[in-house]
Amino acid sequence: MVVAKVYITLKKGILDPQGKAVKGALHSMGYEGVKDVRVGKYIELTFEDGDLSLLEQKVDEMCKKILTNPIIEDYTFEIGEG
Repeated sequence: MVVAKVYITLKKGILDPQGKAVKGALHSMGYEGVKDVRVGKYIELTFEDGDLSLLEQKVDEMCKKILTNPIIEDYTFEIGEG
C-alpha cells in the first residue's frame, strides 16, 4: 500500500479566525510565548501499490480540483509506503 499525506494551510495574508481563537485560548491558559497560530487540515489517502510518479500526478490533481480551495489555500504532500 502507498499513503499520500496532504497538508493544507491558508495562504499568507488570509485571515485565520480559528487560529486566532486557538492563540487566545493558549494565552488564557498561560502559554504567553505563542506568537501566532495557523490552523490547517491534514488528509491521508491510501492507494494500492502503483507507480509513484503517476500517484504524485494524481494527488496533485486531486488537491487542485477538490481537496483544496486554491484561491485561499496552499498545500504540500508526501507519498510513501503505508
